[in-house]
Amino acid sequence: MNNQIIKLEGVSIDHLDHNVLDNINLSIKKGEFTYLIGDTGSGKTSLVKSLYAEIKVSAGNINIINYNLNKITKKDIPMLRRKIGIVFQDFQLLTDRTIRENLEFVLKSTGWKNKKDIDLRIDQVLKKVHLKDSKEKMPYQLSGGEQQRAAIARAILNKPEIILADEPTGNLDPYISQKIIDLLKEINLTGTTVLIATHDYEVIKNNKSRIIKCSNKNLQEISIEEL
Repeated sequence: MNNQIIKLEGVSIDHLDHNVLDNINLSIKKGEFTYLIGDTGSGKTSLVKSLYAEIKVSAGNINIINYNLNKITKKDIPMLRRKIGIVFQDFQLLTDRTIRENLEFVLKSTGWKNKKDIDLRIDQVLKKVHLKDSKEKMPYQLSGGEQQRAAIARAILNKPEIILADEPTGNLDPYISQKIIDLLKEINLTGTTVLIATHDYEVIKNNKSRIIKCSNKNLQEISIEEL
């Protein structure tokens, strides 16, 4: 049985007419917890964006959760993204509404209609990220770590098969960063595949797992000792 949930074959990616990754191959199995590292401009974010069909590759094939992204149609992209939870460095919460309303907005926009089901799911994810008492707060009333936990709650609303986290600890202090990684590891233990693009080598050293490095337009698997 093929349990590869992400597979890249001969993939090249351009950013602003500049080739950032060239002829790369990568496979990630269902349930893996993987770090993606590399210097600024090495192609980490471009690679993550290509996985949720935000940018198109210039060559090669990407298969993710049984979708061929070279052939995916515009109408299928929302369905793909329901199966992928995305976490950003800058949280990207809607600042004009409460945490509950942020989550409700996502559920309604992905096809949920029953108010009771929506309320139940919001309570479930906020409990999971330890924010149940912050449901009616505005984002600005939360600390950075709490906002990132709210962003993770948003990412897991539709029980995604994959979480893509782009610098999820980038704006946070070491203690809070560890809490965020602990949360992502908890989610990973339920079977969700997690890919984290990060510069935070302390987090990696304290939470050992598979490491893929973007360098010289290529990908290379490295050990913790090579950091």
